[in-house]
Amino acid sequence: MTQVRTAFAALILALIIAGSVRAQRQKVRVAAAADLKFAMSDLARQYEKRTGNTVDATYGSSGNFFSQLQNGAPFDVFFSADIDYPQKLEAAGLAEPGTLCEYAVGRIVIWMPPDAAVDVAKLGWAALLDAKVQKIAVANPEHAPYGRAAVAALRKAGIYERVAAKLVYGENISQAAQFVQSGNAQAGIVALSLATSPAMKDGTWWEIPAAMHSPIQQAAIVLKGAKNEKAAEAFLEFVKSEAGRATLAKNGFSFPLPDSKETP
Repeated sequence: MTQVRTAFAALILALIIAGSVRAQRQKVRVAAAADLKFAMSDLARQYEKRTGNTVDATYGSSGNFFSQLQNGAPFDVFFSADIDYPQKLEAAGLAEPGTLCEYAVGRIVIWMPPDAAVDVAKLGWAALLDAKVQKIAVANPEHAPYGRAAVAALRKAGIYERVAAKLVYGENISQAAQFVQSGNAQAGIVALSLATSPAMKDGTWWEIPAAMHSPIQQAAIVLKGAKNEKAAEAFLEFVKSEAGRATLAKNGFSFPLPDSKETP
C-alpha cells in the first residue's frame, strides 16, 4: 500500500510539474516578410524544440506590416525584408531600444517554371524580352522591398521601359511567386529563398547580380509592449546564432560582412 501511495504521489507531482512547464511556455507572435515563409518555419521548429515556447508567424509585405504596427497590431517581433521599416519603428518609440539587428541579406532571381519555353538560366535578362514572356510577376514596389529591388535592377539593366507593360504586381513577394507558379505570369522576379523552396525548386532561375540593386538588408526588432518580450528576444537571439544563420543560408540568404554593407 505504501508503494502505491508513493507511486500515486509521484504521478501527481509529475502532473503538477508538467502543468507548470506548460504554464511557463510562451507564444512569440511574429510579423514576418513573405520571403521568410520557409526559413521561418524551419527556425520556429528548431526554437520550439529547444525552448518549449511556440512561434506564431504571420506573413505579408513589410510595408503593410509597418502600417499595421504603427496602429498597434499585436505582434512581439517584426522581421522585415529591409532595415528602413524597423529603424522607423525604433525612431517612433514603437520598438524596444537596442533590439534592432540585421539578420540576413536577401537575393533576387528571375524564376520560370520547369516547362518554360525560354531558357532563363542561359539568357538572363534577355529572357524577359522574349515574346513568349507576356507577363512578369514582381512584388509591389510601393510596400515590398523585393519589389523595389526588382524595379531597380530592371532599370539598371536598361530594360525597364521595354518590359514595364508586362509587369504584374503581387501584394508581396510570396504572391508574386504564386502568380508565376500558377501560370498567370510566365516569369517572375522573386526571392532566392522562395526559388529554392520545395514548391519552386524544380523551376529554372537566374540570379540577378547584387550590384544591380541596393542591398536587401533584412532587419528585425522587438516591438514596444510585446506581450512576451523575453521570449521574443530569445527567438531573435536564436535567429542570430550559428544554427539560425545556417538555416537562413540553407534557405537562400547571405549575410553582411562586419562593418560593411557588402555581402559575401
